[in-house]
Amino acid sequence: MKFSIVTISFNQARFLEQAIRSVIAQDYPDIEYIVVDPGSTDGSRKIIDHYRDRISKVIYDQDNGPADGLNKGFDIATGDIYGFLNSDDVLLPNTIQKAAKSFRQRPDLDVISGHSLILDSEGKIVRISHSDHFSLRSTAYGCCVLMQASTFFKKDAYHLSGGFNIDNRSNWDGELFVDMALKGAKFGLINDVWGGYRIHADSITGSKKLDASIQIYREKIFIKIMKRDKQLFDNLLSIVYRLAKHIKNPSGLYQRLAHGPVYGNVNNKTLLSKITNSR
Repeated sequence: MKFSIVTISFNQARFLEQAIRSVIAQDYPDIEYIVVDPGSTDGSRKIIDHYRDRISKVIYDQDNGPADGLNKGFDIATGDIYGFLNSDDVLLPNTIQKAAKSFRQRPDLDVISGHSLILDSEGKIVRISHSDHFSLRSTAYGCCVLMQASTFFKKDAYHLSGGFNIDNRSNWDGELFVDMALKGAKFGLINDVWGGYRIHADSITGSKKLDASIQIYREKIFIKIMKRDKQLFDNLLSIVYRLAKHIKNPSGLYQRLAHGPVYGNVNNKTLLSKITNSR
């Protein structure tokens, strides 16, 4: 079972080396690692070139945003299982080995997710963020999240979905998972922490700088899933689904109550420990 991992890189030099090292240090024999950089000017390409003998393929072509860059990476991927890692995130040790085991044990699944550590800009652990049991209806009501750095999917599910929507500049990963589900992909969840998702002042999640775009995305994704516009009663259903989400995942509720929400929480200083991989 061959894994293809794509990292999109653009002016994230201060985090990029940790991301690269977290992939090339995986204890798994068959990983194809693809790095896409459309034109960084902050020294990122020097870092990529330094590790080039450990990277399977490098794409230095210009692209039309992150989703387009990911599509370019997966266009040349040859693995059976795909995953993508942002240049400011990391894989935890043995994650690919665990993901491969999960796919072997559950060959009926097309997408498998684990949970993620939330890291600050210094690489310190702020909290754990849990992936949810995926359902289209929960996603439509804004109550389902899959941690991107801890999610892997079969190549056929990716290609059947049509890949990433290049017009989506805020939630391209979430829309991909929806498109996969709409094409019949089956999702599974592993109760283990597989990745590290970094929140910092320049990240979309930490800065909330794309609030307007994210709200538009939520409205569009509701229509895509439900095949209708949102009505007043849907606001009540959103509350019901959110309550159900917390009841099903008390550990996730504890993390939220103890450490606050992930979105916009770049200043959270509740640090648990330092991450030990990729150093």
